Amino acid sequence: MNRNTTSDRPVGALVQDWTPPAMPSGDILNGRYARLEPLTAEKHAALLFRSFDGHDHIWDYMADGPYSSASQYHRWVRDNAGLSDPFFYAIRNLESACWEGVASYLRIAPQSGSIEVGSISYSPALQRTRAATEAMYLMMKWAFEAGYRRYEWKCNALNGPSRRAAQRLGLSFEGVFRQAMVIKGRNRDTAWFAAIDKEWPALREAFEAWLSPSNFTSEGVQIERLGDLTGLVRATSDPTL
Repeated sequence: MNRNTTSDRPVGALVQDWTPPAMPSGDILNGRYARLEPLTAEKHAALLFRSFDGHDHIWDYMADGPYSSASQYHRWVRDNAGLSDPFFYAIRNLESACWEGVASYLRIAPQSGSIEVGSISYSPALQRTRAATEAMYLMMKWAFEAGYRRYEWKCNALNGPSRRAAQRLGLSFEGVFRQAMVIKGRNRDTAWFAAIDKEWPALREAFEAWLSPSNFTSEGVQIERLGDLTGLVRATSDPTL
């Protein structure tokens, strides 16, 4: 009997022994280059603002920001830290010993096994570092090991660096939703990327190979590119890149 059909009409494959995963619960995510802790105003806001201050372009494609003062940013962190969805992490670059970024899980749907990573704010000091990549690896790793089936990344379709980052991290391009949102009074078309659970073992191997100290020279220059490693796993590529 074909379990993927009813009568003569095709239906989705059965998901065997499906148990919805848990919501993010605040686990600290530790790596070799990065440490992620649940965001709090008291511990992180002032230090994060220091790393963001003077770099207003960070907020060009974000729903919030820029922030004109440490107190203004502190209020934003206070209002958003501790939410269950989005669930925010502060990112510490262990090589600089500084708090230099923020990212969150959002649109968390345990019943469907879907979770998104977003609201990613990286200071210039964190961008293009091993810690920046490892932070995304640690968040993806937690999601798939917790039992999520689908890991999403969405961004403004005009945000080329975000689209390149998603593809480099091994997420497959799934299309553009036109006129999806209005952000800061402007239209936003949204580009969609995702990885699914059956791709995770190969993506994990790619990340671990790239993050290995043996993949870097004594000056910290990469030997193999992560995008080359994950390119073997991605189902589809972004046609704009």
